[in-house]
Amino acid sequence: MKACAYVVGPSDGAGEALRDMARSLGFAVVLPYSGLAAAETQAHQTPLLFFMFAAVDEVPSLKPVADSIRFSPSRRIRLSPLVYFAESPSLDQIRLCIDMGFDDVITLPFTPQRITGRLKRMVERPIVFHETSAYLGPERRSVSGDSRSQYRRLEIMRTATAGVSVLRDEMRAGG
Repeated sequence: MKACAYVVGPSDGAGEALRDMARSLGFAVVLPYSGLAAAETQAHQTPLLFFMFAAVDEVPSLKPVADSIRFSPSRRIRLSPLVYFAESPSLDQIRLCIDMGFDDVITLPFTPQRITGRLKRMVERPIVFHETSAYLGPERRSVSGDSRSQYRRLEIMRTATAGVSVLRDEMRAGG
């Protein structure tokens, strides 16, 4: 895949396994996540970035990094795919990831065919995002904010050649 996989996680263990897996999936570039400035620079070389999060004991600890990505001033960063890889997450952990704006939570088995299929769903097709003061991520009715408040609805397309393109950007009233 002509894209960059940024792996958020430790340099060994789950992070190392996730980097190896990303390489085996054919990502053009696989890097440990080292901040938004590096990601912005990389986006000029490989416009499509995937942020792949390795499993952690405390899912809430991912929030600062997920928020920095999701609320980055750069559209090419904030609308990039966020994916969490966990062996057997609880329903609460999955909900936390959804509330942080993750595109997907992938669980075992981590087979190349299964992961490739899940990642392909995030590119080359329109995807609806919702943005509120506390949430930016794929449209999910249960977390798109207070149903009575105004929100932003973005229809995006991710491609390896253009990165993230906004097809439609609308403000909508809830309720």
